Order: sequence, then C-alpha cells, then structure tokens
Amino acid sequence: MSVYFVANLRVHDPALYEQYLEGFDEIFSRHEGEVVAVDEAPAVLEGEWPYTRAVIIRFPDESALRRWYESDAYQALAQTRRLAAGGFIVAVHGE
Repeated sequence: MSVYFVANLRVHDPALYEQYLEGFDEIFSRHEGEVVAVDEAPAVLEGEWPYTRAVIIRFPDESALRRWYESDAYQALAQTRRLAAGGFIVAVHGE
C-alpha cells in the first residue's frame, strides 16, 4: 500500500529554505519516493490556509518512507528546513 508524505509548510526564511532545496534531490534520489505535487498556492476549499507551500511525496510503503525520512543524510538536511520553515508533516496511507 502506498504511503504519502504530506507537508504543509510556512516558509519564513526563503534563502535558508533554498539551501534545503539545493540538497534535497541528491538525498531523495537514493530512495524510492516520487514527488507527486508541490504547490505554493493550493486552492483552499474549506477553512483557512496559514501555509506557503504544500508538498506530497508518494512511497511504495511506510518502510520506504521511513528509510528516507529517518536517514542520517535527510535528518541532517531537515535541520535546515526546520530553521527555514514551520508547519506539519504527516504520513497518509492510501492507494
């Protein structure tokens, strides 16, 4: 069963977030994920949207997602993201 990494982020330091993005592809390419969507202005259908970026990444299963997310390389890079942006990240199981 596919698992989706869903991040809703509020970027408050664009220059630092750009540093995160510059390192992302190299680490991500070593894993089994597929970036499904990145949107700087998603259409809000209900509620309020206090974020500046939405990201959806599909993995073949939760263990693949966790191998990427919990890897030393990604966690080191994620420190930069955490300094540049706040928000929430969830794993969603689906087809």
